[in-house]
Amino acid sequence: MSSDTASQDSRPYDIILYGATSFVGQLTAAYLHQFLSQANKDNADSVRWAIAGRNQDKLTQVKDQVGDSNLPILIADSEDSPSLDALASKSRVIISTVGPYLKYGEPLIKACVDNGTDYVDLTGEAIFIKAMLDKYQSAAQASGARIVNSCGFDSLPSDLGVLFTQNYAQQTLNAPCHTIHMRVKAAKGGLSGGTFASMATILEEVGTNKAARKLLANPYVLNDDPKRPNVRQNSVKVPEWDAQNKRWLAPFIMESINTRVVHRSNQLRGYEYGRDFKYDEAMWMPSGLKGRLLSYGLVAGMAGFAAGMIFKPTRDLINDKLLPQSGEGPNKQERDEGYFDIRFFGEGSHGKQVLTKVTGDKDPGYGSTCQMLSQSALCLLQDISKQEITGGFWTPASSMGERLIERLQAHAGITFEVL
Repeated sequence: MSSDTASQDSRPYDIILYGATSFVGQLTAAYLHQFLSQANKDNADSVRWAIAGRNQDKLTQVKDQVGDSNLPILIADSEDSPSLDALASKSRVIISTVGPYLKYGEPLIKACVDNGTDYVDLTGEAIFIKAMLDKYQSAAQASGARIVNSCGFDSLPSDLGVLFTQNYAQQTLNAPCHTIHMRVKAAKGGLSGGTFASMATILEEVGTNKAARKLLANPYVLNDDPKRPNVRQNSVKVPEWDAQNKRWLAPFIMESINTRVVHRSNQLRGYEYGRDFKYDEAMWMPSGLKGRLLSYGLVAGMAGFAAGMIFKPTRDLINDKLLPQSGEGPNKQERDEGYFDIRFFGEGSHGKQVLTKVTGDKDPGYGSTCQMLSQSALCLLQDISKQEITGGFWTPASSMGERLIERLQAHAGITFEVL
């Protein structure tokens, strides 16, 4: 199908939110309504949007919760390819909150690629992105569909935080940092049933698939450059003592996706961070015995959860008895009281250093993620032309970069600061 500007402009919708009945989908719908109600008043070219999913009754409930009696509802199902094809043909951008993406994500990606429709999601599943990239990259380049994964807490703060840090290093050191250490200084937030379902799907896949384990272990798994770097990357897998900052370090659960996205951004931006660039992530814990015990306890808990999710009997028990169910998540007060503060320690030549931070004023996985996802879609729609960024699989930093940073600071409660 044609994806030229005229055919794009003639589509009835600018944005369709698919998966609007999921927990994060409902939050995204509420945020889009609130933001666009004001933005459309101030702009003659109002954004036309709709919600979509497979259940009419549940979508009507979301529409009622949003409070927009004119909000269109569209029906489509991940198991019904023609319905997804019809959906993609109606919109310039699709937002997908339907996970786990390994189970449900491919049909919508294919529909968007076939129709030259831009697409954003919040997947943290590197194996899924790799599979889609390998399968649909050429077709997306041909159709003009711009596919941008990982536009939520994984991996926007990391991806854009590294870009912000490197831009500052270029300004002050006249060269990029050869190494950046990201540290989660503080964060408060909950996880939904959908997030746990995605984590469980990944753990099940790597537990039963040796090839998937090997892929996930490769820091350059998302780099499709035949001459991609092969620099050994540091990875905090067990508690470590951070002598410089006098804190214990523990593994960060999102490191396995965030670092991969950052390295792909480096490739897509022409290796402006350098071909020998090193990047790692970890969580700051307290100093002293308390920090050490917390670090080892966290590692033990993560290992136990991972082991339990590999085997079906324990996986079923954990899913049924311990984890929140799909559609469940932190309440509004918990989301509003959440926050995150992450730091980037950049190392340049001759021992020169830069320090930056990225903060958010809401629960990172939900309060902030729904805003990041929405602004990513709007940025791709309004700020980045098809001529500037053409079809293919992109990362947030490589496709929207500095303009998305500006949007997030203006409209999503995210700050980027030099320290």
